[in-house]
Amino acid sequence: MKRCDLLTLYKSLYEFFGPQHWWPAQSKFEVCIGAILTQNTAWRNVEKAIANLKKANKLSLEGILSLSEKELAKLIRSAGYYNQKAKKLKAFCSYIKENYEGSLEKFFSKSIHELREELLSLHGIGSETADSIILYAADKPSFVVDAYTERIIERFCNLRFNSRDELKKFFESKLPKDVKLYNEYHALLVALGKHFCRKKPLCLECPINKKCYHYKNNVKA
Repeated sequence: MKRCDLLTLYKSLYEFFGPQHWWPAQSKFEVCIGAILTQNTAWRNVEKAIANLKKANKLSLEGILSLSEKELAKLIRSAGYYNQKAKKLKAFCSYIKENYEGSLEKFFSKSIHELREELLSLHGIGSETADSIILYAADKPSFVVDAYTERIIERFCNLRFNSRDELKKFFESKLPKDVKLYNEYHALLVALGKHFCRKKPLCLECPINKKCYHYKNNVKA
């Protein structure tokens, strides 16, 4: 295999895990809210927070803006850092209402570069969250890089990057710019990171272990 063949890695992951059906949401707005809520927490905690917002009939731009930060924080408590995340959600919703008449479609009509710059300028939105919103809500090809991606590429390719933005550019330079591919690839990397490529990797059980350049360094005889 060629050194760091990203498409071969993708095919191996897809064959093992199958389609991941990510992002689980009923609307583009729900994707945005989930992307902010999932910062520094497990998805199961986000699901509880989103369920609370739905139960209170507040999972909408106007619904969130109608709540005080304290009320919103109470509903999303399960997602952790709930006071901070309440501020982030309010800031995001306020920005869309004030600048795009509350329309995500108008916001998402911008180019990837413009959209990413605007998202990164908002309170509490970093690269991973911005790229998740662009990919999964705006349906534009912006590869999402997280800690799992960094770890897997270091082990699989024996490569380290100075920043996640550099790693993002690496992926985008090696892959076709395709929303479905980026979507599935990111979800598969998350699956591999959660189940096998952990901080203490389960290399003997890993579906790509024989293709991993660091494999021999991670397996105990």
